[in-house]
Amino acid sequence: MKNSVLFLSLILFTSISCKAQDADTIQVAPKPQRIAEKLPLVDNAPIKNVIFIIGDGTGLVQLTSGQYNLVGAEGLLHVQTMPVTGIVKTYSSNSLITDSASGATAYSCGAKTDNGMIGQLPDGTNCKTILELAEEKGLSTGLVSTSGVTHATPASYAAHVPSRNMYAEIANQYLISGMEVILGGGTEYFLPSSESDSRREDDRNLIEEFKSSGYEYVDSITSLKRSESEMLLGLFSPSGMPSEERTPSLADMSSKAIDILSKNDDGFFLMIEGSQIDWGGHGNDTPYVLREVEDFDNAIKAVLDFAKNDGETLVIVTADHETGGMALNSPYGSKDKIEIAWTTDGHTGVPVPLMAYGPHAIEFTGWWENTQIGQKVAELLGVGSLPVITE
Repeated sequence: MKNSVLFLSLILFTSISCKAQDADTIQVAPKPQRIAEKLPLVDNAPIKNVIFIIGDGTGLVQLTSGQYNLVGAEGLLHVQTMPVTGIVKTYSSNSLITDSASGATAYSCGAKTDNGMIGQLPDGTNCKTILELAEEKGLSTGLVSTSGVTHATPASYAAHVPSRNMYAEIANQYLISGMEVILGGGTEYFLPSSESDSRREDDRNLIEEFKSSGYEYVDSITSLKRSESEMLLGLFSPSGMPSEERTPSLADMSSKAIDILSKNDDGFFLMIEGSQIDWGGHGNDTPYVLREVEDFDNAIKAVLDFAKNDGETLVIVTADHETGGMALNSPYGSKDKIEIAWTTDGHTGVPVPLMAYGPHAIEFTGWWENTQIGQKVAELLGVGSLPVITE
């Protein structure tokens, strides 16, 4: 870690930021109509495809609260049916509390970096990402996100900048990345400054430049479903995608990405981010978190349905960090409600869960450094060893 040692101070508080009388309560679903069965372990075999799914800001409590609300105490979310579970430590090179940039770079490059840095090490050198290695090996690649696609998590797989806030430059680098699929929000950094929704400072129209490079551009659920292109840029909102009545859903975008990428006989690498569980955590907004967990879990179902039929796909679900210090408490006198309390409106340093399904999934049990997950996935996909340092 930077400066050799990071010191951890444990501070005892006499009160927490969200007292019981101010906490949200969520209704626990009655006996669920479906009690999903756990998926079996899959025999080890060569891995052709990897689908790496990140729930930004998602800890055990976010998933458990979603489970109670959606399927009840006896039910399982689709993510909870995955047969292998591990635990991931999340600290960055300069802080015990990571941000999304350093958290995602640890997965994409297999190396620790400072908070705020995208695809770079603390000294500013670039680290090659697993997505870039996959492209070099002839695999197809893609990014799917419910935030703007230039936000920190997706950017960490296909860009190299010293600051996560360099959104326009991240978009520029996407154009030359070789990715076949980019789906999410964020037209604001793809349109020229003359457009009303633009946040660029130049006159580049990256949407037109993507089209000139062979991509089809779509901006609605209808055009997304109709597309038969093998290179697709889909931007469905000026910035992050709306949370309520989201169209297309994360499942819609994930399914389309898989349809396109799976046409490559050599395989593919796909990163999918459920971005806004984190945003709900920052706002200590329980309904927002529950809504996002449902959208996230529906996408996981779509991915697992593909992986079960395919037999050559490793699926990893994890998080970059937890957000909000979300806790489950028991309201006095209630047996069918759960009380949600929050300890912060920022990120926390608690380890996050990891779930795996597919060939070699069993290798992801136990405690892991986040960097080791990226290294292991690159090894299993056969694209090389991380980290790779470049100019």
